[in-house]
Amino acid sequence: MTTSALDETPSSATPAAGGSGAHTAPPGDRRRKRPRAGGAGRQLHAGWLTYAILAVFTFISFFPLVWTAIAASQSNTRLAKTPPPFVFGPRLWENLETAWNTGQMGKALFNTIFVASCITISTVLFATMAGFAFAKLRFKGRNILLLMVIGTMMVPPQLGVVPLYMAVAELGWTNQLQAVILPFMVSAFGVFFMRQYLIQALPTELIEAARVDGAHSLRVLWHVVFPVARPAMAVLGMLTFVQAWNEFLWPIIVLTQENPTVQVGLNGLGRGYVPDQGVIMAGSLIGTLPLLITFLLFGKQIVGGIMQGAVKG
Repeated sequence: MTTSALDETPSSATPAAGGSGAHTAPPGDRRRKRPRAGGAGRQLHAGWLTYAILAVFTFISFFPLVWTAIAASQSNTRLAKTPPPFVFGPRLWENLETAWNTGQMGKALFNTIFVASCITISTVLFATMAGFAFAKLRFKGRNILLLMVIGTMMVPPQLGVVPLYMAVAELGWTNQLQAVILPFMVSAFGVFFMRQYLIQALPTELIEAARVDGAHSLRVLWHVVFPVARPAMAVLGMLTFVQAWNEFLWPIIVLTQENPTVQVGLNGLGRGYVPDQGVIMAGSLIGTLPLLITFLLFGKQIVGGIMQGAVKG
């Protein structure tokens, strides 16, 4: 009787829930549901309103170019009627040929590409060097010189036309391309833009490390400053090229129809008792296409440079 009582296993042998021998769940049951990150790494999707706004702004941006092409394909009589045409006409190639021959657009395009390229290269190069000097070098009168450079941005360019023309005439450069290149080889905006960029993007320790390694100023500029400043140089180059391409006032003053830029050639198309608006629009279309082609070819690199300069860390 005693043995049987000792061998008997009580049914209530399981300890209390809070005891040390509590029942443990299988490993699969221990997994806890972790809360998801609050939107981190999640790809955002645009709604229909965003696409509608983008479509409206895209239409507004492209409408002047499309209207230029439509007007270039119409006759002067049709453009004078009301309402104006909104479909392409039959005279596109005829007007393009007339504009090409009358305005010497072939020579004008070559001159403009040469002038804009020279101005862009020199502006980017000199503005980067000057911006580096104002941003990272210490020398006497640095702040005064910077204020003088910024102060020139407040002077209207029309005030310097007369003395600049007198200097060009004295040098015998009228109707020559150097007359429209040399006055714009560097800009105060470019110097200030590169200075502001290099202050944040170029660490002083990097320059000091190059100095310790025995690099002179030109080597520091070529191997340290230029690679860091490449995104800003791309943006400044794009802005400078477009501005030099569209420059109108000074080329009209110093150049003639014998040696024109695009703007001078277009000005020649508008002369006459009754200017042919279709031919003028055809010339404008010819002068605009190189800029569009340039952006289509190098737009990805330009935008990539902008984003590279915008993303830190």
